[in-house]
Amino acid sequence: MSYQEIIYEKENELAIITFNRPEVRNALNYLAIDEALEAASDADADDAVRVLILTGAGDKAFVAGADIEELRGRNTLTELGKRSARRRVLAKLLETMSKPTIAAINGFALGTGLELAMACTIRIASDNARFGQPEINLGIMPGNGGTQRLPRLVGMGRAMEMILTGDLIDAQEAYRIGLVNRVVPQAELMPYVKQLARKLAAKSPLAIKLAKNAIYTGLNMSLDEGIEYENKMFAILCGSEDKQEGVAAFLEKRPPNFRGR
Repeated sequence: MSYQEIIYEKENELAIITFNRPEVRNALNYLAIDEALEAASDADADDAVRVLILTGAGDKAFVAGADIEELRGRNTLTELGKRSARRRVLAKLLETMSKPTIAAINGFALGTGLELAMACTIRIASDNARFGQPEINLGIMPGNGGTQRLPRLVGMGRAMEMILTGDLIDAQEAYRIGLVNRVVPQAELMPYVKQLARKLAAKSPLAIKLAKNAIYTGLNMSLDEGIEYENKMFAILCGSEDKQEGVAAFLEKRPPNFRGR
């Protein structure tokens, strides 16, 4: 499939979505959202893909928010609601798909861009990255999960400050408060992310899927309920072919060959 606003590539077990609008710092227009959703759905359905990476074209931005020109031209609740729903569907897919998603944040991650990054399993930032939810400066607020995912990652106090002031933070501050998992030099970002992705790709796809599911599902449960749910996922894995292969490989001192069964 040919895309206009993104680049979609596959490198063996990795799939990579690159938001490709560097002239506007990869701001998301409606077509880019639709194309990213289609590509992410393809990656999720492709058993050969073990990890999905998201990044932005150029060295200035991951995604610097929504396309303001389109926002200015769409003022009815019906129009805005329909498009906002597509962004939420994309974020939800990145969060819940059966395989890990990694945001390779190579510059500005603002507004919708930060919301998409927060929906990913892991976030790796280049040292020039900047983060923020600046919607308040436009007389609006985050509308694609920012008010919900940000406090879950950094705590309510920091989330309140970032959302209500609209101020940006740099990569080191984002790392300090737990918004990103790692900060690396800009030139090393994609090599580092691909190395991490291949490390994850070597794990059992079934174990990855159920571990992710246990974490996200357990966040909406009490501790006791979450532990009980975790135990059910653990029991499923104990009866899997991947568990048998993992144990055999460990005892035989060889790399495992996991098949996701």
